[in-house]
Amino acid sequence: MVSGAIALLAGVPSAATLAADSEPELTTIRAPDRVPFSTCLPQAGISGAWELISAADGGVWGLGEVLPGPDEEGKPLASARLVVLPRHAPGGTPDAAVESEKPGGAVESEKPGANETAALIRLSKRIDPAAAVFQWKEASDTTLELTEGTRPVLAYNFGVITRDDVPESDPRRSRSCYVHPLYGLDGEVLTDDFPKDHYHHHGVFWTWPHVVIDGKEYSLWEDRGPLRQRFVRWLCREAGATAAVLGVENGWFLGDAQVLTERVWFTVYRSGGERHIDVDLFFIPLDREVTLWGAEGKSYGGLTVRFRPRPGEKPRITVADGLTADDLYETPLTWADFCARFGEGEVGKGAAWSGAAIFISPSHPDYPPTWLTRHYGPLCVGWPGIRSQTLSPGKPVHLPYRLWIHRDCPSAEDIETVYRAYCKISATESKAK
Repeated sequence: MVSGAIALLAGVPSAATLAADSEPELTTIRAPDRVPFSTCLPQAGISGAWELISAADGGVWGLGEVLPGPDEEGKPLASARLVVLPRHAPGGTPDAAVESEKPGGAVESEKPGANETAALIRLSKRIDPAAAVFQWKEASDTTLELTEGTRPVLAYNFGVITRDDVPESDPRRSRSCYVHPLYGLDGEVLTDDFPKDHYHHHGVFWTWPHVVIDGKEYSLWEDRGPLRQRFVRWLCREAGATAAVLGVENGWFLGDAQVLTERVWFTVYRSGGERHIDVDLFFIPLDREVTLWGAEGKSYGGLTVRFRPRPGEKPRITVADGLTADDLYETPLTWADFCARFGEGEVGKGAAWSGAAIFISPSHPDYPPTWLTRHYGPLCVGWPGIRSQTLSPGKPVHLPYRLWIHRDCPSAEDIETVYRAYCKISATESKAK
C-alpha cells in the first residue's frame, strides 16, 4: 500500500447495490482534512469517482475515486484503492463557489487547519467521467507528459534523452528514467536538466554514487561504467477527476543483463492552492545482492530534486528548525523546502517566489534519513547515507515520499503543519497493516 494511505474502510457497498439506488452503508474515515490521501479498497466491484457525503449533516465531505496503486512489491494491487480528497484539501471542494481563479488559470482553495477529523461518510452520486481533469500524453517516443486541465504538471522521461551540448566523450551525455520538467502551480519550470555545473543532475531522479555488484563498484549517480537504468514497461497509467496515477517498471542493467527491478509510482492529487505528489520507489534485486551507499562527507545518493532558481538570486532552503543560511551535510531531516524565483528575468524583478518540499514518510527505512542541501539547486535525500546497505534478491525495499508544491515561501511552522497532517495518514496506515 502506498505511503499516505489509511485502511479504515468497512462495509462499502458493491457497484450493483449502488446501481439499485439502495442506501449505501456508512464508512468511517479518520484523517486530517487538510491533505489528500489514498486507502486500500479490498472489495471488488467499485469503480469511478464519487462524492463523499457526511452522515452527520448530509453535506459533501469530499471526493473519492477508485484508482490503481502499488502493493508491497510495487506491483499493481489486485484490488483497487480509493483516492480521497477531503473537502478542505487542495482541490477537494467540488463546489466551485469556494474556489477563486488566480492569474494564469491557477485555482486557490480555502485553507483551514490540519485538524484530524472523524467522518461517517457514504459514497453518493457518481461523478461524470467527463469531469476528469488530468490527461497523460506521449509528447515523443521518450517523454510522457501530464496536464491538469490546461496546466502542465510534469513530464516523465522513460526513454533515453541525449543532450548535444554535452561532449560526446562524457558518459553523462544521455540519461533516462527521471522527471523533468516538474512545474509549479502557475506553469513555472521548477527543475533543471543537464545543468552545466552538474551534467548528471536531472530534475527529479534517484541514483547512487556507490553501487557494488559481484564485488565490482559502479556509479549510477554519474553514469560512469556500464550500469544503467532503463525503462521496461508501464504498470499503470490513469487520469481521473481526483488524481492521476503512473506506475513504471524500470531495470538496472549491466550491459544486457538486468540485475535489479525498479518500480516507481506517482500519485498526483488534484490541486488547489498547492499540489501534492506521492512518489513511491521500490527496489528488488533479481539473482544477486546489490550494495548501495552515498557520498562520503555529504551523504547524497537516493531521491534528489535539482531545482533551477533564477541566476543571481539566492534561494531559500527551510527545514524544521527554520530558514537555513548555509548548506547542510549529512543532516537528518524529516523534510526540506526549496523556494526561489524561477524562469528568466531581471534579478529582483518579475516572477513571484514559489517552490517545493520533499516530505519523508515515517515508514521510510532509517527514518529520518540524512540529507545534503545546496542553495545552488539540489535537495538530496541520502539513503542509506554513508553507511552501506545491502539489498537481498527477491526482498523489496520501499522508499516513500511526498512532494509538496506551493506558491510563495511558507514558514517552517506552516510547512510543519502540512507535514504533520501527512504523517498522521502514514501512521494510521502502519497501524492498520
